Amino acid sequence: MKIKECEIKIRTLEAEKAGLNIDESQRYDEINKEIMELKKEAYSNLEPWDRVYLARHQDRPKASDYISLLIDDFYELHGDRCYGDDNALIGGIGTFKGIPVTVLAQAKGKTLEENLKRNFGMMNPEGYRKALRLAKEAEKFHRPIINIVDTAGAYPGKGAEERGQAEAIAKCLYEFSNLKTPVISVVISEGGSGGALALSVADRIVMLENAIYSVLSPEGFASILWKDESRAEEASKYMRLTSYDLYEKGIIDHIIKEPAGGAQNGLEYVVAQIAVYIETELKELIQKKDRLLIRERFLKYRKIGMI
Repeated sequence: MKIKECEIKIRTLEAEKAGLNIDESQRYDEINKEIMELKKEAYSNLEPWDRVYLARHQDRPKASDYISLLIDDFYELHGDRCYGDDNALIGGIGTFKGIPVTVLAQAKGKTLEENLKRNFGMMNPEGYRKALRLAKEAEKFHRPIINIVDTAGAYPGKGAEERGQAEAIAKCLYEFSNLKTPVISVVISEGGSGGALALSVADRIVMLENAIYSVLSPEGFASILWKDESRAEEASKYMRLTSYDLYEKGIIDHIIKEPAGGAQNGLEYVVAQIAVYIETELKELIQKKDRLLIRERFLKYRKIGMI
């Protein structure tokens, strides 16, 4: 059973349970048993499309949730010093386990109003230029960079193209590959196309178990290949976009486990794993000389895609 279908059935059962009288304890227990069986069936063998659904789930934790739990004394910085600010990127400085860090996080909203403000996590050129400005500042003070990736892709609007969207992304790819400071990227939900890749040139890339990371969305894949967006579920099976696919191919370095049903069902559990991973890797990366850090980063990306 698909997770979406399971959740609909569970909501129906929960509504029935809420309407039961106090003397209907037998039915109450039956409903709880049915819900447990539904969850067991749905979460035991997830298909790629199930993980796409979980990655896009409306209750899934956003970048701001992870920042508040991982980073102490976070201070947000604004503007690209060229055109303006981009609310789709939260960028700033803080401390992680006592280590001064720079955080660059693609931000979606929790409500429709906030999503409109954040442009649904789709960054404009000024967002990528802001990210690069803060990354170069981090390099100057040798602060490690923690990237949080969550976007369906870079914003494809006319204004974004006119202001140099492609150039801004390309500049991020170029500059991040040569940054003389450690970079760790965490894909928390969607990692779509060049919009995600711009913040994914890193020494370590980690994904949440139910996150996705690909060159485009399943809908885009189906539209291009079959001229039929409705075949997105089928497309997801061919795209190898899940964390397990990408780990197997050596594209990512680690998978953060999630509770059944997604990170929203146990955010503290997920954050604890991320914290342990980042702390462990930073201890190693901070000790490396700049030339070695850049050399190993270069070799990491040279190996990606090798058969």
